[in-house]
Amino acid sequence: MDADIPHAAEAKKGSPFLTTDQAAHYLGLSRMALEKMRRKNRGPRYRKHGRYVRYHIADLDAWSQSHCHNWTREPDPPDSPNGPDRGKPDA
Repeated sequence: MDADIPHAAEAKKGSPFLTTDQAAHYLGLSRMALEKMRRKNRGPRYRKHGRYVRYHIADLDAWSQSHCHNWTREPDPPDSPNGPDRGKPDA
């Protein structure tokens, strides 16, 4: 499935395990942001290969997919001043 995604297919040509720098680039984050998320247990799953931290592409894709949003904030309730009924005359 993710082999259909060009960047995933390109990364998988070598190893499916990425370094922190590679994983950050893959996600469009800075290395520092990814490291901070890892320390706070908020980022994608990672693995320790000896003393090295590695991210599997499937884990990066799953983490990214779990952070999809359709809007930036919760919609206003219908009876609020900003709700969908605003500007309509009272019945």
